[in-house]
Amino acid sequence: MWLFLLNAYIITFLAWPLNQFNKMKNIQSATIPPGWVGGFEESNPAFAYPDPNLSSLPMLDNMANIGLLQRQQAVRWPEFSWQTIPGNENSRCFQMFAPDISRLGYTDTGRVYSIICPQQGACSPTFGCLNVEVTVTGQRGWANETDQEMAADMTVEGKIWFSPSSLENWKTILLWNLFNSLNLPFPSDKTHAIRVTTHCPGLPDQPIFFVRKGETTLFKSPAFAQHYDTAWAIGNLSVEIGPILSTGNSIADEFNTLVMEIFNFAKGNILQAGNILTWNLWFQPPTLVNQEEWRNHAEKWRQSIDADHGSPDGNGTEPRYFNGEPFNPFGGDGEKHLQAEEDKVNAFIKKYVSKDALRKAKLPRNAFLLMDK
Repeated sequence: MWLFLLNAYIITFLAWPLNQFNKMKNIQSATIPPGWVGGFEESNPAFAYPDPNLSSLPMLDNMANIGLLQRQQAVRWPEFSWQTIPGNENSRCFQMFAPDISRLGYTDTGRVYSIICPQQGACSPTFGCLNVEVTVTGQRGWANETDQEMAADMTVEGKIWFSPSSLENWKTILLWNLFNSLNLPFPSDKTHAIRVTTHCPGLPDQPIFFVRKGETTLFKSPAFAQHYDTAWAIGNLSVEIGPILSTGNSIADEFNTLVMEIFNFAKGNILQAGNILTWNLWFQPPTLVNQEEWRNHAEKWRQSIDADHGSPDGNGTEPRYFNGEPFNPFGGDGEKHLQAEEDKVNAFIKKYVSKDALRKAKLPRNAFLLMDK
């Protein structure tokens, strides 16, 4: 009896991925729009799986070839995952970033010319809300609608900046005024964002990393982070987080380091140097590209006009552990950490903001009490 049950379990376990794949095949059959030609993947034998080599292609500026785009796949479900305690797999969290932002754009033959990546955010009692975006700085690759496959190489930067609502926080206003008076860059928008470097995992001198078909095999994803019944295709990528880029000014660098510490606490070390950030790309079926709409879409998110880390169609999900338990940075010793965080911000203000500047600013009374501690 036990052998029968074991065999039944094995058969069910092995059949599950195939069943999910068949669901995706059914979605595929009725949704490919007319005009697909294909062939770019086959133009070089090195492009083929199981180990696509795209090094013969130049890394292209992400916005330089929008006029060549003809087709696209939207990443409706950008499912991110990372260890909230680097090195501790039990601390792994899963979160879907804001939908209706990310896209893969390519020609009728399948050459990729543009990739739009997602945004998300985090809120801290100290500063308010911050935006984070994975900004594509270079890309190359191919898509094959017939086989529901794709392969791409990318370079990206993480960018962190204050959401508009956080700019109503008196401490943020005070520091922004300080930076303006010193002619220093303040991360009040994406143009002046804190820039976080990334590289291929384990290879700090290799900024190019790989986007490949299927779910990541680095770990198992929970059911709530899978979309086999509605997705058209799947890809995955992993990047290792590097240090933040220097602004060339010690005061600005000190402040940016402090902001990153606060951000990483609120987001479970998602952009902590040395941590590996992985995401599964659950694509919607292909559609035809309206190049003007693509430019407008990309520009809107480049400027982050629709601010406070939202999106036109929902704000994604909150980070959760594999068992579905929400990640809560403010539990346990969180209150002590928050106090230490606030103390560091206060110390920065006292270090660089004069009492005379405080007297001239229209600030709440607790701002003056801060200076007397």
